[in-house]
Amino acid sequence: MSTNPEFVNVNVEPMGQVNPMVPANTEKANTFNTPEHAYPATDEKDLDVERVKSLDTEHHDDFTIDPFKPFDDLPEEGRNILTIRALFVGLCCGALVNASNVYLGLKTGWTFTANLFGAIAGFAVVKFISKAVPTTFPLIGGDFGPRENNICQTAAMASGGLSNVFVSAFPAMYQLNLLGAAPKDDYWTIVALAAVSGYFGFFFATPLRKFFIIYVARELRLIFPTASATAMTIRSMHQAVTGAAIAKMKMTGLSIAFGCALIVRVVSQYVLGLMWDWHIFAWFYIWGNYNNKAIVMENWGWFLEFTPAFIGSGMLVGLNVSVSFLMGSVIAWGIIGPTLVAKNIAFGIHIYDEESPYFENWGDYMSYGSLGLKACNKDTPSPRYWLLWPGVLLMIVVSFTELALQWKILWFAFKALYRGCAAGIYALGHAAGKELKFFGKISSQAEADLVEDPASEDDQVKMWMWAPGLFITIICICVVLGVQHNMPVGMSLLSIFLAFFFSFVAIQCTGVTDITPLTAASKASQIILGGATKGEGWDVTHAQRLNLIGGAMCNMGANQSTDLVCDFRTGFLLRTPPKLQWFAQGLGTIVAVFLAPAMFQLFATAYPCIIDINAETCVFGIPSVSAWRATAVAVTDPTFPIPPSSGFFAIAFSIFGSLMVIIRHYVWVGRLEWVKAYHPNMMCIGLAFVLSQTQYGTAMTIGSAFAYVWQKKWPEHFDIYGYAVAAGLIAGEGIGGVINAVFQIAGISGSVYGTNVACPGACE
Repeated sequence: MSTNPEFVNVNVEPMGQVNPMVPANTEKANTFNTPEHAYPATDEKDLDVERVKSLDTEHHDDFTIDPFKPFDDLPEEGRNILTIRALFVGLCCGALVNASNVYLGLKTGWTFTANLFGAIAGFAVVKFISKAVPTTFPLIGGDFGPRENNICQTAAMASGGLSNVFVSAFPAMYQLNLLGAAPKDDYWTIVALAAVSGYFGFFFATPLRKFFIIYVARELRLIFPTASATAMTIRSMHQAVTGAAIAKMKMTGLSIAFGCALIVRVVSQYVLGLMWDWHIFAWFYIWGNYNNKAIVMENWGWFLEFTPAFIGSGMLVGLNVSVSFLMGSVIAWGIIGPTLVAKNIAFGIHIYDEESPYFENWGDYMSYGSLGLKACNKDTPSPRYWLLWPGVLLMIVVSFTELALQWKILWFAFKALYRGCAAGIYALGHAAGKELKFFGKISSQAEADLVEDPASEDDQVKMWMWAPGLFITIICICVVLGVQHNMPVGMSLLSIFLAFFFSFVAIQCTGVTDITPLTAASKASQIILGGATKGEGWDVTHAQRLNLIGGAMCNMGANQSTDLVCDFRTGFLLRTPPKLQWFAQGLGTIVAVFLAPAMFQLFATAYPCIIDINAETCVFGIPSVSAWRATAVAVTDPTFPIPPSSGFFAIAFSIFGSLMVIIRHYVWVGRLEWVKAYHPNMMCIGLAFVLSQTQYGTAMTIGSAFAYVWQKKWPEHFDIYGYAVAAGLIAGEGIGGVINAVFQIAGISGSVYGTNVACPGACE
């Protein structure tokens, strides 16, 4: 699932997208040492972990794979792999992840990809169908192999996408009164924008398969760790009898984790203070008769939250990412924030006023994480508004520094694009009976592929299949933005160009680091679009609408294109025909276009505070919404409302972050290569400045520490169960959140029948 928080895809993208489905150690991304993928065929009908371990010990101590060569030991599949069963199950898996992402994104700003969940759950369901339905139904029953599993996972990945903007840009538009009264009134307007943006990403990703998977992959070490791990998981589950046993164990672990997380999320809403949040410092404050300094720690958000999604995310991303995130929280919300308040540079807000019955004991209970209208100004900013700008600028600068250090990718990509277009034009001319010598000469200069493409010419997606679609979607984007949102054609074309550019950035970063920088790309696009509107003389409302609509289009295009290129990487390793993957991606995108807006509508109906900027309290933190809204307001405000001290610190902090990236690339090499494992992840540190919820860094660190010990003590068990359990925890909490939304609408939620015992302000 792409740990693509709105901030980061790790393929956690906090406010971007995380893919927590990534092995914790990606430093040795050039090889994969995975004993679970080396089990030989056997006549045993059932295997437990110890038996698997013994087989591995007997036959293979280490199994090393060249990550730029497709697997050559896959079973034969002598049937059409684009089956009804694979597509249907994949779409259902993706729909679950899509619904889950809206909940998780509104809560934390993080969204997740559906690749590993779709691969494991898809295997279990389709394998059952293949045995239960007679082979006389060729598209439903019969044998099931790894490539069909890949088609199922591909459909899940596509249908699970596009949720990122529904936990960020669109709620921000409603908070600023830039759209209708409620999402249900604008459903088809939102669907139209999602359709043109999603299919722009779909068509644009098609030719990028050759660029990023074939031409530049080996040269630039584009491993795509999550996509590669997904391919290896599928491969392991289809290795004769051992594969079936491993798959059964994986699915058991995933199912138990999913069920437990779902139950905990649903039941805990009725006793939040005991089953979900542990406000330890508030308890100390109560035990001290409401007369000690423990309330200060509570004010800054330091408490434990037993969120399965982020414990699972920590299991996947490893200690470096999670500890960096936690340390960023300590720096921002344990050191800089309190210093700002002490120096009267930033200001908190009292949660209870003198008229409240809780004021006598909780008069010192403060909020420092507000991004309301009163807090978003340069004179009396909240600590969160002050810290927002250093965090955002750091993520942008770090992303572009990483890109600059991988400058070869642009050279190779554009050279391949130039030659590929020339070859396509030459082929079209040849088919029409004309010899276009100029284009033929250019195409003949093409160098041999740096990576051998396992797909035959007949299995490739032809230029005539994607190029007209890309051209038509560009026209449709201009029409939709112009007719529905009154955006000039020039601004629409600028948004499209930004989507092109940031798609390249996002794919490259994902291929190398497995982090999709949607937050940085989105904020950069907002800043550029804000600059473009400055001299037009538009009123602030219109400028803000164009800023958020243009940024949302860029986000959806980059998000979908990155997800689908990752799919192509998985298919490359499994030797799946790209053309069949392409059909599955197109079908999955249709589901995402309609489902993501519907889920947003569900949550906005259940929790109106999501779209109401004047709501005093909300069960969701909506960090991405606040960041998008604050950026849109800032870049369209003629008075430049960023506190000067915040702006100066942001510049210095981003320069420091850029230098840290350079040090990581050029200093920790050779004998010092081992230091990279301890080098802080500057993207996650920047994310912690944007997210005031410190409990997520704590939960991720708990998960990664648990996974570290598990992997060290029982590596064979972890190889089989680790990532499956993590995927189940993430999806389970998300679906539990969807159930909670339904309960809220039905009037049976924790807000009606629950208790706030052990929570601040309600502990008496």
